[in-house]
Amino acid sequence: QVQLVQSGGGLVQAGGALRLSCAASGLSFSRYTTAWFRQAPGKGREFVAAMRTSATNKYYADSVKGRFTISRDNAQNTVYLQMNSLQPEDTAVYYCATKQWVILSALEREDQYHFWGQGTQVTVSS
Repeated sequence: QVQLVQSGGGLVQAGGALRLSCAASGLSFSRYTTAWFRQAPGKGREFVAAMRTSATNKYYADSVKGRFTISRDNAQNTVYLQMNSLQPEDTAVYYCATKQWVILSALEREDQYHFWGQGTQVTVSS
């Protein structure tokens, strides 16, 4: 049974940093495409970042490029989202998601991913 368990998140002031974790059981992240999405209050879920099986292939939404970093620890079977220079507009529930293969043109589509974490709240105060 596949399970993605998220941790991290919380409340931080603008300009601060947080790291989210997504630990998997039942699959190996090194063989999967993994992404982070977020959903702000009253809005739809939006793509944040993704990593394919090769650790060198990383993709980011324009809104987070240069501030967020997706990474993976194969030994821990965990994917991370390091979030720096956080702004109030980054406030949202963040989700990790994964699927064995997602074509490049569909990385940002949430319907492409099979397995999802439970979500974790990130709140950035001004």
